[in-house]
Amino acid sequence: MRRLRSAAAGGLVLASLLAGCTAEADTPDAAPTTDVGSVDTSLEPCPEQPEQAAAGAQTMPPLAFDCLGGGSLDLGRAPGVPTLVNLWGSWCAPCRAELPLLQEFAEAADGRVQVVGVISKDGVPQAGSFADDAGVTFPGAFDGDGELMTELGLNALPFTYFLDADGAVVHTEVGDVSSVDELRALVAEHLGVQL
Repeated sequence: MRRLRSAAAGGLVLASLLAGCTAEADTPDAAPTTDVGSVDTSLEPCPEQPEQAAAGAQTMPPLAFDCLGGGSLDLGRAPGVPTLVNLWGSWCAPCRAELPLLQEFAEAADGRVQVVGVISKDGVPQAGSFADDAGVTFPGAFDGDGELMTELGLNALPFTYFLDADGAVVHTEVGDVSSVDELRALVAEHLGVQL
């Protein structure tokens, strides 16, 4: 019986390591700076959204956030075009490898699919510096307190939500993707957009 418990405990540890970074273990100890206007960043403004409520069998929680590059992201509204919503934080090691892939995908998609980040449980200067170091320019909404992670029941990152133009969640990618080709295949399969 003891051996079974050890194997089960080992499996849980392995599963949590594979899932990505946990917010509790890796979040900086200092209180994050949350003044979105206080950072100079290369992140683009969040895109304009139609005045239409998100609709579908499953939608994102209706939360709104200011964006580091300007504007705001309202997850309660339809995005208007197929969208990837990627939750990331500067404290997340897998995010460091994934963000440049998302940036490359966003550039190749050329507006046919948009990529928007939600910077989670982070400080503004840390997030801005992290994005700049990773060469990221796609929009980043700021959720310093991790309200979206709480609403979604997440304690690890990264997570990417695939939304259709009406705002329905059609797929959730747990953990980081390993290539732009993987992203293209997921977008083709779940959003029906060939890139």
